[in-house]
Amino acid sequence: MACLFYGYHGLFPEENKLGQPFIADVTLFLDLRAAGQTDEMNDSVDYGQVYGLIKERVEGEAKNLIESLAEDVASDLLRSFELVQACKVRITKPNPPIAGHYESVSAEIYRERQK
Repeated sequence: MACLFYGYHGLFPEENKLGQPFIADVTLFLDLRAAGQTDEMNDSVDYGQVYGLIKERVEGEAKNLIESLAEDVASDLLRSFELVQACKVRITKPNPPIAGHYESVSAEIYRERQK
């Protein structure tokens, strides 16, 4: 699930004041066998709820680092959806205020449910 949001994350005051777009690309890892066989939502994850959780986090409290934002998203997902065994979260800042020629910067993490 790749989603585009507008947030206020960054180290520079103008990032916190003006904001900028962020892309949250999330992959959930869970056993989908039952959902595939039963065709029942109770055996899967409601992706609308996943989207809402990510939106709330990315458009919410400003963070200095996209690494911290990715950690928060991963923690929220594992805490909120018991069927999710692990998740990969990549937060991309398309146009960071850094001198140079590039398309974006991103931080990607993989987190598993603690046993």
